[in-house]
Amino acid sequence: MTDRRKDKSGSETRDDRLRQALRANLARRKAQARARADKPQTDNKVAPEATDHTGKDDS
Repeated sequence: MTDRRKDKSGSETRDDRLRQALRANLARRKAQARARADKPQTDNKVAPEATDHTGKDDS
């Protein structure tokens, strides 16, 4: 009926899938890190100057 091979046990095939998923995840994270490193650095740590206006009506 089905032509499945039972060469590997269930845990071995699971380990192979996990190993492949980890490699793909690592490659994706490295690509993201490279993309972030290529972008020019911006200084987002400085807050905009505060104003005295609170947004409420003064009436």
